[in-house]
Amino acid sequence: MKKTQFSESKIIQAIKEFEGGRLAEDICRELGIGRTTFYQWRQQYSGMEVSELKRLKELEQENNRLKSMYANLSLVHEALKDAMSKKL
Repeated sequence: MKKTQFSESKIIQAIKEFEGGRLAEDICRELGIGRTTFYQWRQQYSGMEVSELKRLKELEQENNRLKSMYANLSLVHEALKDAMSKKL
């Protein structure tokens, strides 16, 4: 997935301007983006505050870290089970 050049706070600000009555075309022209990109942002970030978005990103990072830890522990567990079954 391509990294955006806009911060989440800038994206949320643009969405709030749209919800406040500003035309999407004007916002897109000002930011130099296509309407499709704007509407994708709107679908993804609509109704969020910057603090909520930061918390969501933190939770996603923690979730990925925990998944990685679980995968590593599962591999170790399987290796130990194989070693024990070969001993017996």
